[in-house]
Amino acid sequence: MSESQNSQPNNPLHGVKLANILETLVDKYGWEHMFFKVNINCFKHDPSIKSSLVFLRRTPWARAKVEEMYLEYLKKSGR
Repeated sequence: MSESQNSQPNNPLHGVKLANILETLVDKYGWEHMFFKVNINCFKHDPSIKSSLVFLRRTPWARAKVEEMYLEYLKKSGR
């Protein structure tokens, strides 16, 4: 393994793209539940992966909440 691949072995988010996180959560929970868990308008009004990615990339607190939700999903699913 190269040093960059091995630099964060205990970080479950390392190497996972934000788009993949969002797609997984939408497939599992749906937009309505996502809005309930993380109260941001891009999950409520005409939600899409593209618009959500734009918002999450510009809004660190919202991205952190979505990443936290993904980590909870991983824990529950035993991954």
